[in-house]
Amino acid sequence: MTRIETMAVHGGRDDLAELGVHAPPIDLSTTYPVPDQALGGEALHAWADGAASASSPVYARLHNPTVGRFEQALAQLEGTEAAVSFGSGMAAVTAVLQAACVMTAKPHVVAVRPLYGGTDHLLSSGLLGVRTTYATADGVKDAIGPDTGLVVVETPANPNLDLVDIAQVVRQAGGVPVMVDNTFATPILQNPAAFGATYVLHSGTKYLGGHGDVMGGVVACAERLAGPLRQVRILTGAVLHPLGGYLLHRGLATLPLRVEAAQKSAATLAQRLAEHPAVEFVRYPRPDGVQLRGSGAMIAFACHADPTDVVRGLRLITPAVSLGSVDTLIEHPAALTHRLVPSVAREECGVPSNLLRVSVGLEHVDDIWDDLHRALCDADYVKASLKNSLDLVVAH
Repeated sequence: MTRIETMAVHGGRDDLAELGVHAPPIDLSTTYPVPDQALGGEALHAWADGAASASSPVYARLHNPTVGRFEQALAQLEGTEAAVSFGSGMAAVTAVLQAACVMTAKPHVVAVRPLYGGTDHLLSSGLLGVRTTYATADGVKDAIGPDTGLVVVETPANPNLDLVDIAQVVRQAGGVPVMVDNTFATPILQNPAAFGATYVLHSGTKYLGGHGDVMGGVVACAERLAGPLRQVRILTGAVLHPLGGYLLHRGLATLPLRVEAAQKSAATLAQRLAEHPAVEFVRYPRPDGVQLRGSGAMIAFACHADPTDVVRGLRLITPAVSLGSVDTLIEHPAALTHRLVPSVAREECGVPSNLLRVSVGLEHVDDIWDDLHRALCDADYVKASLKNSLDLVVAH
């Protein structure tokens, strides 16, 4: 059986030898010649029906060969029949909601918090005509009703890295489709479809691209479910640009190496943070070797000091939202990515206001640690604590 490292390098490149090229070409065409207008019309009709292929791309909103190669490669890594890409991760989430809930007239969603803040906000807003019941991972079955069209989970969860047993959720869901956001784990560490997930979603902006320079989203699923997603993409225009498709495809080739290197550093940093006096607690996944094959490169930790002071004191680590880049990123979820999640709900699902989320990059682990350690020690709370300790020593 072909191993995942090999699939990451060779996926989506089956037609390159026939084309006589080594690197996948970037097709920037917005329209394509259709000398036989009748055949062109048949192709357009096939795309509109959600087909995976047709005799001509006709128009770039319907299909793009460069984007198609990325989709083929991602589907292979996730072990699904198909994948459908979009202009962003949120466009991908929106398409799944439209296909699973709006197009089927089942507007109820059951969601397990925590989720990425944008997903949570979309589900709470009612913007797409859906209503959402938030449940615990073991309470999904009780939350499902006759008009439930989708169950939504994220594991490891954003931002506190909670783990969800996908197979258990699928069993509870019965025949209701389950969407799993696999952004944090990537297909290198976890393949939700193997445990019954209906839709496997990625914000490609993160680890798949891997360099902080491309935005996109993608959903891996069975071919019969890919058709409606393509229809949504065509009608809403939520297409992935060919250059984005090229960069995401290229990113897959180094994905196993990047995940392995960043994960190794993350494990070291998580241990050091757990022993640091300025840190209240650390969240770092413990893989079971079955569903989750590795801990990944994301760390969440709560600090005794004001998180704003800690972030302000960093010099090497980039204070920014997003994740999965070659450089280490840090953000304060309560202030940024999860700001629009109601504070009570956020606290209840394990995301306190003093939590910081770190996406470990490819710098030397000791350089990352030196920056974190200095910022933690320089924060006002820590300096005050040290001063109080010294005062006590002098008093005695």
